[in-house]
Amino acid sequence: MTEGMMTMKMIKRFPLTGLLVCCVITTSGCSSMMSHSGGSQGYYPGTRASAKMLTDDDTGWVLKPLALLDLPFSAVLDTLLLPWDYFHAGEDKRGTSPRERVLQSEKEANTQASLATAAAMPASH
Repeated sequence: MTEGMMTMKMIKRFPLTGLLVCCVITTSGCSSMMSHSGGSQGYYPGTRASAKMLTDDDTGWVLKPLALLDLPFSAVLDTLLLPWDYFHAGEDKRGTSPRERVLQSEKEANTQASLATAAAMPASH
């Protein structure tokens, strides 16, 4: 019997445990992975993002338990990715962050000035 078949048998025997394990695995380190997929955000960005979600009043009641569950996994993953963060610490954020690239593009195109002179939209009836 293969290892995968044994795992499936165990999940069938203990469905609630299997569901809990799957949920933990799929949500583990989520904030850390999302933070590291963009530009350099300093050290422990995923842990900081999860902690901010926990303390933010605008975060919904559904996300707070997920952020609490994610916090220790993000801390572990952020610790493992410390060499990566150290390597990218002095990097220019404009080259890697989509947000920074959009802001730089808008600044170069003088978008704010052209929006200020735009005509108002007609009211719909």
